[in-house]
Amino acid sequence: MKRYFLLFLLVALSAFRVSASEPFVVSDIRVEGLQRISAGSIFAALPVNVGDRIDGPAIRNGIRTLFRTGNFDNIYIAKDGTVLVVTVEERPSISEIMIEGNKAIETEALLEGLEGAGLSEGKVFKRSTLEGMKMELTRQYVSQGRYDAGIETDVEPLPRNRVAISINIDEGTTAAIDHINIVGNTVYSDEDLIDLFELRQTGWLSWITSDNKYAKEKLTGDLDTLSSYYLDRGYIQFNIDSSQVAVSPDREAVYITVNISEGEKYAVGEVDLSGDIVLSEAQLWPFIFVRTGQTFSQAVVTNTEEWLTKRLGNEGYNFAKVEGIPEINDEDKTVAIKFFIDPGKRTYVSRVNFLGNTRTADDVLRREMRQMEGAPASSGSIEQSRVRLERLGYFKGASVETIEVPGTDDLINLEYTVEEQSSGSIGASLGFSQDSGILLGANLQEDNFLGTGKQVGIGLNKSDYLTNIRFSYVDPYFTKDGVSRGFSVFYREADLDKINVSRYTTNTLGANLSFSYPIKETERLGFSFGYTNTEVTSGFGAVQEIAASPRLFDVVNVNGYDWYSTYYEPDFSGQGAEELFPIYADDGSILNPDVINSPTEEGFLDKHGDSFDNYTVTFSWNQSTLNRGRLATRGASQSLSFELSVPGSDIQYYKLVYNGQLFVPIVPNWTLRLRTELGYGDGFGGDDIPFFNHFYSGGFGSVRGFKSNTLGPRGTSAEIYETGTATISLEEGDPRCASATAGVCDDSGLSIGDLVPDVKTSYIALNNANGDLKLLSQIYENDPDPFGGNVVVEGSAELLFPLPFVKDQRSVRAAFFIDVGNVFSTHCGTNQANCFKADIKELRSSFGAGFTWITGFGPLTFSYAKPINDGEFDETEAFQFSLGKSF
Repeated sequence: MKRYFLLFLLVALSAFRVSASEPFVVSDIRVEGLQRISAGSIFAALPVNVGDRIDGPAIRNGIRTLFRTGNFDNIYIAKDGTVLVVTVEERPSISEIMIEGNKAIETEALLEGLEGAGLSEGKVFKRSTLEGMKMELTRQYVSQGRYDAGIETDVEPLPRNRVAISINIDEGTTAAIDHINIVGNTVYSDEDLIDLFELRQTGWLSWITSDNKYAKEKLTGDLDTLSSYYLDRGYIQFNIDSSQVAVSPDREAVYITVNISEGEKYAVGEVDLSGDIVLSEAQLWPFIFVRTGQTFSQAVVTNTEEWLTKRLGNEGYNFAKVEGIPEINDEDKTVAIKFFIDPGKRTYVSRVNFLGNTRTADDVLRREMRQMEGAPASSGSIEQSRVRLERLGYFKGASVETIEVPGTDDLINLEYTVEEQSSGSIGASLGFSQDSGILLGANLQEDNFLGTGKQVGIGLNKSDYLTNIRFSYVDPYFTKDGVSRGFSVFYREADLDKINVSRYTTNTLGANLSFSYPIKETERLGFSFGYTNTEVTSGFGAVQEIAASPRLFDVVNVNGYDWYSTYYEPDFSGQGAEELFPIYADDGSILNPDVINSPTEEGFLDKHGDSFDNYTVTFSWNQSTLNRGRLATRGASQSLSFELSVPGSDIQYYKLVYNGQLFVPIVPNWTLRLRTELGYGDGFGGDDIPFFNHFYSGGFGSVRGFKSNTLGPRGTSAEIYETGTATISLEEGDPRCASATAGVCDDSGLSIGDLVPDVKTSYIALNNANGDLKLLSQIYENDPDPFGGNVVVEGSAELLFPLPFVKDQRSVRAAFFIDVGNVFSTHCGTNQANCFKADIKELRSSFGAGFTWITGFGPLTFSYAKPINDGEFDETEAFQFSLGKSF
């Protein structure tokens, strides 16, 4: 009151000074006392100009106008002859705001609140605003249960009419909830209702969960939850009569009491539509989920309102309103529900604009639009367009805003805003994978080449097992209808022994031409034609399914020994093996060459050679409703491909593969992911499916906890022998040589151990002509190598969960998982180990946890898994990691 009296007095005195004279014409205006504010600001605000005739009321009006600017503490107006003199005292400006002691509310949030109230650096200081903010901040802390919070402010004058503001906050302690009491409930117990609350009474775990700390916002949310609980179970007349929060004298304990009225339980009566029903009822009824006879549920009513609104929005009624109006019948305890429809005016899209695409051309975005300019504004098409932009992979995210066209009531503009991200890479790379070892590469991979949306890839990659040179090109819009065309050429050298596969190498030169056709919004059909020339070299010790053994190879010297696959060439004509010389046992009896495990079947290379020219056609079908291309959290995807070698190929075979995944949200930020891979392949026309096209299982993307590619059938171990020559030199009279001259001896009674004690194998051959003894010893034995199979069955269930302290969850993924799978064969060899036809009992499984982080170098993935039912030949590996693969 005192402040307003002083203001009135100032205005009166100023008016008196001027009114003491007669009204006059202003010849000039002079402003005094300015420091920061320009004279132009005074002239712009003052409702008096040179040449105006002024009097007392005009002066008072000018003073009020200048005071409203909020820039001055005092204003004096006088005249000097015919010159109007305006003298002001400026309010100080804020030079600095310092906040200390706050933890519960972040400094940035406090500064934003102060700025919204007019307190920020550079602005005019108003003490009343500071005091108001102090009181509001105190209320904020009280609403958090911090009843003993204290706030002190200090304003320090600075030179040049400036001030520094210091805000010292004592947040105090949050009062703990000692007791929650619900009064008036008879249908549900206190325990059931209190379990719905986020707030909890103090318990022995409260020091960890902090759910006993009172906050007004949390209590409001709990009361809404309580109301929804009753309203969704038929208690339409439920009401929260009151809620009281009592605080103990020491301000450390809170007592909450909620008074409720439950009312009676009601069922749904008649359900009807009313209002301006612009669509036929047949089009709307599928979206009405409320049915006569059901227990009334407010959630179902709200859900129906939302779906009816969306349905109208799809027809261009973007401002439609749908309200479910209940009519309560207390006699029969029913609720008749009438959905009132106000469609509003049908809206049309005038323009579609794009923001944020600094590199990507507009037409690349525009061709993804499903909402056309000039067409009715369909909310479904608008959203589908946004999703398609996000799926491109060029952008971190995409959003859309509808803007009304000024001067119209039925036109809107769409404004899509995208945030571009790197869609490729160029340069050298260095990485490491547990499966492949050190990875070296020089690559250009661009999915949005020069902003055109075309995909170009050039690469030279080298790892422990693979050398790969490739070039690829894909135009996703080869035609305006969305038909894509692509081609690739490549050369690849692979040593499969390095990645736990049987011992062989392949050199492959190939090319591929592909087309893809959209058949639905989320489905495509693909067709490709490819050519490959593959040269296969069986490594030393390759399993017998690749190259049969025993077999006489060229000499391979290992550690000073000459190694062979066997002592003779196998003959598969059925006439027996060609004998090089007799083979004797320890007792001197002649052994048939078949004693050395003669091969019972040819290897793949024995039948088909080691060079293959194959021409293949591949048909594929893909469907995806995933919310984004990388680390999706919603939707599903599935693909089916059929690869077939065509006439003219060296090998006739086919492969059918299905892949699918489904993301099911459980609770906010928690998602269940289900994945499966099923595959089958075989030869035809008398051919076998090439072993280098087998399926493999184990490792990332398969069954974690097992070494990569080690599950399933094993090959038959090769048999490798060493040959040598020994000359018998026994003295005459030696009991082992009863009738012989020196240097020549009958072989009766001799054993190989008599001649070469360290050799374990007992096969010997004696040439009696010169006394030389031929030795044959099996000195190479290995465990059977993984060989893969023509059937694969895999699946996994993952519980995806958010990581704490990570703001952008789009670049990370963590999961608990269970993996199941194995590889089988319908053509198991006679001596193959661990080879089964598809059998659910032979599926391997594991469980564990994994983590993927999308870095600038690519996905960095870790997993730790424990096998559940590993078998005799299975190789396990608990900890696995990779740079370049995600799960």
